[in-house]
This record gives sequence, C-alpha cells and structure tokens, in this order.
Amino acid sequence: MTEQAWLPQGVDAHRPTDARVHDYALGGKDNYAVDRAYAHKLLALAPELSRPPVENAKFTRRVIRHLRDIGVRQYLELGCGLPRRGNVHEVAGPDSTVVYVDYDPVAVSHYRAVLCGNDSAGAIHADATKPGQILSNPVVQQLIDFGRPVAVLMTYMLHLIADDKDPARILRELSAPLAAGSHLVLTHVTGEEVSAAEVEALYAVCAELREPVTLRGRAAFTALFDGFDLLAPGIVPAPDWRPDRPYRAPTGWVLAGVGRKP
Repeated sequence: MTEQAWLPQGVDAHRPTDARVHDYALGGKDNYAVDRAYAHKLLALAPELSRPPVENAKFTRRVIRHLRDIGVRQYLELGCGLPRRGNVHEVAGPDSTVVYVDYDPVAVSHYRAVLCGNDSAGAIHADATKPGQILSNPVVQQLIDFGRPVAVLMTYMLHLIADDKDPARILRELSAPLAAGSHLVLTHVTGEEVSAAEVEALYAVCAELREPVTLRGRAAFTALFDGFDLLAPGIVPAPDWRPDRPYRAPTGWVLAGVGRKP
C-alpha cells in the first residue's frame, strides 16, 4: 500500500508539513517521503539544523518536570506536532489533564490513537492563530479548569506565525482567562545567534512549508511574555534553561523562556 492510500482525507502527501518534518528530525516514523526529502535538503545546506528540534524537545521535558514538581496539573500544548518520546501527558503524570492542539490532521489523529482510553487527555484539530476557537472547544472546556493554574505551551512553532498574524495578540488572548500561577512556555527559532549564511540556507528551503518562516530576535521574543514574570534564568538558548547533564553547548538557533502569571 502506498503512503497516499492511507492518508486522512484532505491531507496532501506531496507537500511537507512542519509536524512531520519535526517528527523525522526527532527520529520518528510518522512522516512521508516528501517530509524526509525536505529534511535532507535542509540539512544539506545547514547540517546544524538537525539539532534544534532535539534542543527544543529536551527543554520541553525539563520544563514539564519543573511544573509538575511545583504542582501544575493542567497543560494546553499548541502546535503539539506528532507524538514523540516524552509526551506532555507522560511527563506530567496521570494526575494531570492535557489537551494537545494542532492544525495538522495527521498529528491530531495520531494523538487521539495514543490517548484512546485516557480520560484525562485529549487532542483537537484547531488553528493556533485563533485562540477563541481553541478556548471554547468542548474538549478544552471539559478538561481544563481555568479557575486553576494552567501551563500553555507553544514550543518550536512561533516561527511559523507571521507578523501579520500578530503573535503577541494571540498570546494575549490565550492568556486572558488564565488564573494566577499559570505558566507560559515558549521557544522561538532565531537568526541572531547564528551566521548569515545559515539563515540564508534556512530561508532558501522553507518556502515548501505550509507557512513561511519568521525568525525573531531576543527582544521581540521577550516581548511575547508581556504580563508574565520570567522564571530564572530568563530568555536563554534552549539547552541553557536549567540544563541536565550531560550538557551540550547550544546551536544558537532556539531561544526559550518560561513565564508565570502573577
């Protein structure tokens, strides 16, 4: 059977998606030939780009462990991508509730399969640029109690939201109903800390993705935490946020931060 024969309705196997390329970069199997070809093209131009997805995934797991340890029990992950090792619901533990959100129907269908029989977690097909639709979704309303602290995660996806979609507005709307003690967990691909040649290589192949890539610097990224108090160590390369051992120096591609709503 060909890949196209079992694709969900409406999915184009001839165009790569960020979720499936990301899955391939993390060593997953839920990707298609077009995604693998795209990844190979990207790595041929900039071999270091194999590491940022791993930096992001490890950062996310460290943050979830920290939030779990301080008592956060509700998680809303936007741009979740495909299931991977160390999914939020696995790290957060069985006493937590989790909702995964993605616009890629393949990612959502895979999460629903993984979560079958789990009454404390769900997955919805929604556009992260439309917070109102996410917050009012019946699955979110059922699983998330906005009267208690919630951790909202948007990692390795803000570079896919163009300036005209106004990421600051999106985050303000998502944050508005959150209770005090809620957390905002963000990462962002940046071009400030890598060479101009590497940035040019990235832009050279990104036109094949569904959305254009928008790199933002430290100042613009920091501004997205408006209304939140940044936890130490502040805005840093993802591997430098409360690192585990063994430690590997960052590539400089991914900035990360965690904010707490006062």
